[in-house]
Amino acid sequence: MTWLVWRQYRAQGAIAVALLAAAAAVILADGVQIASHWHSILATCSGNTSCLRQASLVNGTLGDLPYISLIVPAVLGILWGAPLVAHELETRTIDFAWTQSVTRTRWLTVKAGWLLLAAAVCGGAITALTTWWSGPDNAQHASAFDPGHFDTQGIVPVGYALFAMALGIAAGTVARRTLPAIAATLGGFIALRLVISDFVRQHYTATVTIYYKMTSSLTPSGQAWVLAQGAVSRTGRVVPTGWGDLYPALPASCQKVFFETQRPGGKSGDLNPVFSCMQAHGWRGFITYQPASRYWPFQGIETGIYVLLAAALIAVTFAIIRRRDA
Repeated sequence: MTWLVWRQYRAQGAIAVALLAAAAAVILADGVQIASHWHSILATCSGNTSCLRQASLVNGTLGDLPYISLIVPAVLGILWGAPLVAHELETRTIDFAWTQSVTRTRWLTVKAGWLLLAAAVCGGAITALTTWWSGPDNAQHASAFDPGHFDTQGIVPVGYALFAMALGIAAGTVARRTLPAIAATLGGFIALRLVISDFVRQHYTATVTIYYKMTSSLTPSGQAWVLAQGAVSRTGRVVPTGWGDLYPALPASCQKVFFETQRPGGKSGDLNPVFSCMQAHGWRGFITYQPASRYWPFQGIETGIYVLLAAALIAVTFAIIRRRDA
């Protein structure tokens, strides 16, 4: 069976290796340029944080490169996973395979096993390259938790690749047709990615909320993920940073201060007197965030979710293949 899988996928494997090699060459060349520029910035700023943040870091010629870590898993699921069973059912070659000495279980184990391994290797290679390439940008902007950064670096793209491959295999088994399986794989992959990124990820562990004086400020250390920030009154009324809804929430005396500071001829934009008034009336500043130290635990949790989902999809595929007539 292993020899048969190699014969079936040797062309696709060779193309994948060639594309990975070409991508690696381009990424490494561009990354060396960015790293050289970043070291120049470090030397110029001499550890001054403000200088480092304001410096212009050239992102080379591949500004959107990290998103390849999201594209590759989806492509693998579409081109390799979806046709694995669906194409065999469409062409009826599965009739011949299952009438030989190879059982359905062994047939699926070997084929799915090698393709899942290939997906993990491809996903790992791409994420290793994009993580290295993104190093200077992460260091400058402290944005490792941001969407487009967290999910394109580290180990999570390996989980995405395994899930996309397993989803393609399961979709092809259920649909029995390649094109519907491709559509289901792409739609399912994008939908789950959006749900987890927008609604689930921030709740992997309990958030940290810190309160502070309105006349001061607080910035979490490292590359923390700030989820909410603003001011809260004694009664629990919240005004988020940006202060667009600040005036209606203020006590009458503070509204007067706000009007005085924002009127023509006043110090427009200076809210410090307003903040002092708010503090006198019991308002506090707050910030809710996930600490930077949770980056790798979050990476592990999200990767585990996708790996478990991939395992569940493969289990469903085995159950269908063993019970369904060819």
